[in-house]
Amino acid sequence: MSALDADVLEKYREAGEILTTVMAETRELVEPGATHLEVAEYAEERIREEGAGIAFPVNVSVDEEASHATPGREDATEFGEDVVCLDVGVHVDGYIADAATTVDLAGEAELVEAAEEALAAAVDAAGPGVPVGEIGAEVEEVIDAYGYTPVYNLSGHGVDRFDAHTGPNVPNRGVDRSVELEPGQVVAIEPFATDGRGKVGEGNEEEIFELTNDRSVRNRAARRTLEEIREFHGLPFAARWLESSRSEMALRRLKANGVVKGYPVLKEEDGRLVSQAEHTLVVTEDGVEVTTEGLFA
Repeated sequence: MSALDADVLEKYREAGEILTTVMAETRELVEPGATHLEVAEYAEERIREEGAGIAFPVNVSVDEEASHATPGREDATEFGEDVVCLDVGVHVDGYIADAATTVDLAGEAELVEAAEEALAAAVDAAGPGVPVGEIGAEVEEVIDAYGYTPVYNLSGHGVDRFDAHTGPNVPNRGVDRSVELEPGQVVAIEPFATDGRGKVGEGNEEEIFELTNDRSVRNRAARRTLEEIREFHGLPFAARWLESSRSEMALRRLKANGVVKGYPVLKEEDGRLVSQAEHTLVVTEDGVEVTTEGLFA
């Protein structure tokens, strides 16, 4: 790959700046008594106010939840003494920033610190020609030193225009024989730390979906809902974003017909706590540029 064009790089930077601003504001809302839905909708509305697009529904993952947790339309769940991971995606003209931070309401500061320090070590290790397995080894070493376990079946990933998850995968543990980072790639590195065994599995809840096979459908309600879904440019969306009156039924039909797929909430299989920290990086000719710099300031 070659270095990014200047205008493309600037859009990645703008997305990162907006995300950093919105995340700082959103973190302040995470407190006992506030609802998951209030926090998610606040962040999403602020992204729109900044003139950017939402790259995926705001994830509000609590305690054993690691990913794909976004509140439903009627969700009234309140925060308590929780470990809360916020994962936010912003795009400018399709160019994405993806970042996550953990808010500690449960007295688990070291668990949060483990993920943040692992991310810092991973960023320091990243650069052109660096095997992603070496980055994973840095993550694993830091989290192990804190006495926790990296979530090994979740990984960082590349991002591209209107594509929130592409190659290369960036593991959260050391891996032999891995691909090397190349100039022009944009990657999201996201360590997860847990006091469990380090494996997530799918839960029953499913509020995030993605268009995977855009084709004609016969059902009128499904057609109307599909028209709404096309407005998301192939990026993941939340069921609560759909406005048509029969969208819940239509979404089930579209999923059954293979037009959309769902993303079940991913949970630590032992039911143990999970923390997360994430930055987006542009790989340059001589290093990396963190587009979400300042997230943990």
